[in-house]
Amino acid sequence: MDDETAAGTDNIVAEFNTYEEFLDSQITSFDLYYLEDQELARQLVELGYRGSGEVLKREEFEARKAAAEASRLSKRSQQKTLASTGKELKDPFLRALATREEANRSGKMTTIIFIRDKNARGQEISGYIDYAYRLKTEDFEPYFVGRKRLLPRASDLSFYNWETQTSTSNPTPNYQVIAENASGLLFKNKRDRKIINVDPKALTPGDNSTRTVVETPKYIQVVIYDHITRRKT
Repeated sequence: MDDETAAGTDNIVAEFNTYEEFLDSQITSFDLYYLEDQELARQLVELGYRGSGEVLKREEFEARKAAAEASRLSKRSQQKTLASTGKELKDPFLRALATREEANRSGKMTTIIFIRDKNARGQEISGYIDYAYRLKTEDFEPYFVGRKRLLPRASDLSFYNWETQTSTSNPTPNYQVIAENASGLLFKNKRDRKIINVDPKALTPGDNSTRTVVETPKYIQVVIYDHITRRKT
């Protein structure tokens, strides 16, 4: 199907809710007078014997209708998923999260966030968060409106409580944790298998990766590691 024909079909799909409505639009009063049967008239239109418009099979109409509906829902879902949209973000860290939200949701980027701060008990904690994974498993609107503070958890990529000396590490759908390494803690991207080195003394965090220190009065320390995921060709 060429572009012009496809565009015409899409217009038909948008105009009529059902295939029967499309067929009826091509049936004239003259047809009904002589045939005396609406179903027969519809069949003749579907076969191309009657009607002045484009011949379109039921399967093609319904497939196009389903595709159009899927596209509409996808666009609406994408608009809804950006929790940062329309929020007044004064904190530099929240602004940094907002600028990366769409890319992490779409898979263009997988960001690792290092946070060091104090929990509700006043204990100093630190850890590495897989931002893309958290976005998929948690509602981020409370963070962007300031009702909650983003802090590392024992279920994140890496977590450490400096008072209790509790230490955990967990793989995510995006990253594998490499803890026992001479270079220190490393994260391996599961999509392109690139290594992200979070050692601040390293010359670079790795291929297609950048390290950004975020100065914010809300936290003791925040460092963001952005990794651009490139598909293998």
